[in-house]
Amino acid sequence: MSRAQEFRKSALSALSDEIGVYALCDLDQVPLYVGQSVDGIRSRVRRHLTSARSDVIANRQVDVWEIAYVWAWPVADRADIEPLEAALFQRFDAQKPLMNGKVLPLPQGEITEPAKQTLQVIDEDERLRRLRPDQRLERQIRQYGILVDYIQTVKSAPHLKRALDAHFERLVTYHKTFL
Repeated sequence: MSRAQEFRKSALSALSDEIGVYALCDLDQVPLYVGQSVDGIRSRVRRHLTSARSDVIANRQVDVWEIAYVWAWPVADRADIEPLEAALFQRFDAQKPLMNGKVLPLPQGEITEPAKQTLQVIDEDERLRRLRPDQRLERQIRQYGILVDYIQTVKSAPHLKRALDAHFERLVTYHKTFL
């Protein structure tokens, strides 16, 4: 097991495995994807980060290389998961488009947000290396191309095109930073 994999495994062991909502966040702690887990947040996030049974990774919507942080909101009641996920989706998507693809509707009524757990899943030296504009732009160009190819050859769906649009916005930002 590589040093990076050991770091991630150790970090994930501290993540709650209660049911709830989570956000996969980039190198700048900007959410990329908001999801829910009814079988344990740690288990679900681990599947995302290892590409095991994760549609958002398999569909090329999110590049695991970009994920440096995980935020988690454990809940006690399963009925609280969907409204919380929708509220967090709406908040974060309004700040910067998420890679979810599917738009979650604004929940009805007041949502009580539980305490957030924040976890860094790559070591700081590696995060800083990946923040270099040349590293990030090259990786984003590659991910954008991979998603375009996936849409053209495997599945052309509105949720994937929405994720592609979010990738394009990030690509423009990284391009400007690079220049």
